[in-house]
Amino acid sequence: MKHAGQVVLFRFPQTDLAEGKLRPALLIRKLPGPHDDWLVCMISSQLRHCIPDFDEIIQENDTDFTTSGLKAPSVIRVGRLAVVDGAIVLGAIGEIASERLERIRAHLTEWLRQA
Repeated sequence: MKHAGQVVLFRFPQTDLAEGKLRPALLIRKLPGPHDDWLVCMISSQLRHCIPDFDEIIQENDTDFTTSGLKAPSVIRVGRLAVVDGAIVLGAIGEIASERLERIRAHLTEWLRQA
């Protein structure tokens, strides 16, 4: 069963809507309503793409790195969002700590509230 905080695999679309590569994504939250739609954000091993005080880096010495299922230090790219049908999620590889999920949600909320 899917739940917020899981690291899942799916084909994240490119910004030009071309089909993307199979990559990890973070389930942020299920959208309200009867459908299995989820707000997700992309995860990348390209740490240079990290936006300070917005994105979240998860490193090998973090307490939730092992449970995340990620194979390398990675950046959770809060600004690379998509809404996806849960049916296209190919499976969970791990999960991040609830504290990290709350930080990510707070960064996203703060950004949306800015004028």
